[in-house]
Amino acid sequence: MKVALFGGTGFIGSYITQSLVAHGHAPTLLVRHGKPAGDRHVAGCDTVSGDIGSRRAIMKTLEDTDAVIYNIGIIREYPSRGITYEELHYRGAVRVMEAAEKKRVPRFLLMSANGVNRSATLYHLTKYLAEERLRKSTLKWTIFRPSVVYGDPCGKMEFCTEIRDRIVRPPVPAPLFFTGLSIGSAGAFRLSPVHVTDVAEVFVRSLETESSIGKTFELGGPVTVDWKTLIKTIATVCGKHKVMIPVPASAALAAAKIFEMFPFFPVTHEQLAMLITGNTCNSNVFDQFNITPLPFSSEHIRYLHS
Repeated sequence: MKVALFGGTGFIGSYITQSLVAHGHAPTLLVRHGKPAGDRHVAGCDTVSGDIGSRRAIMKTLEDTDAVIYNIGIIREYPSRGITYEELHYRGAVRVMEAAEKKRVPRFLLMSANGVNRSATLYHLTKYLAEERLRKSTLKWTIFRPSVVYGDPCGKMEFCTEIRDRIVRPPVPAPLFFTGLSIGSAGAFRLSPVHVTDVAEVFVRSLETESSIGKTFELGGPVTVDWKTLIKTIATVCGKHKVMIPVPASAALAAAKIFEMFPFFPVTHEQLAMLITGNTCNSNVFDQFNITPLPFSSEHIRYLHS
């Protein structure tokens, strides 16, 4: 099967590309001007140089394809550079959907996010609007909503690596956020980390399964962990004993809202709000695709010890 992949050079996308090739499919990647496709998956791939804002580049990427995967996503906006949730999560996705309908490409897989709805953050809203547009299309769609995704980043941006670099390694206590006056719940919000290889495998197997059409799948790992345990596990793998202190979520959010305009500030208020809300899901999707998912554990984050 020939598959057009948008967002194939980043962390998750590189694993999806690798899995497509391993399954005997032929990916075509849209690659931004001046950006290398990456040495992990060039063999077995075609690339089209262009931008998601270019309808011409999109149409060329879709040439003679049987399916589309839209995996473009960001966790932070840089409006001055045209990097916004609205442009990349929603408008870019709509351009590709419209092009796929025009080209009569039947299958369309969309990377969304766990917890999307109309009233949460702008990150979630733009993902939600893309989902709604896809459901109204003529395409045979499948939507995936992962929790936080982790795994060897191979030089890309990845959740656990960011925690290591921004929270565990700096010589300051790690924050255990809590809401209101409930200091006893500091660091108790929970996550369902899912390994990137499992996410990639689900994407590819769903392409090969008619029963996945018209379905929305949550993707969460088999182990749910709280924030405090997550920090401890990452610190242990890195050979560090990390001091942790309770931090009021309201104060952290206020600080983030003030300083997020500066690129050096490590987190935006939206990122922090999503984190504190938690990110868990109960997923039986791996059973449906006969995949045994990797649990979040020290063994599976050894790549952090570098």
